[in-house]
Amino acid sequence: MSNNHPFSEALFRTLKYVPAYSTKPFADLAAASAWVAHFVPWYNHVHQHSAIRFVTPEDRPTGRDVALLAARHALYTAARTHTPERWSGATRDWSPITTVRLNPEHDRTTESPETAA
Repeated sequence: MSNNHPFSEALFRTLKYVPAYSTKPFADLAAASAWVAHFVPWYNHVHQHSAIRFVTPEDRPTGRDVALLAARHALYTAARTHTPERWSGATRDWSPITTVRLNPEHDRTTESPETAA
């Protein structure tokens, strides 16, 4: 059942969809371990996650996400001011994400009557 360990399942899905993921089985446990040893630093320090406004997991606890997102907001605001004809509405929301949930849509649909109020 995929909801047994949702965070592990989400990470495994991400791992499988990385372009560098092999389409063939790993030769042995050492080869798999070596691949994962390269994947984990990339995932934490390079990969920008859409659910946290395209910052890395490392950016969040270090506080770098606040400065990065403020810079993006300033850039988008300046671009919209400079060429307003290219914008049909507001700029993207670059405010920091405060709470991360694995499946917020699912959580809303499975609320109990007591918590839905």
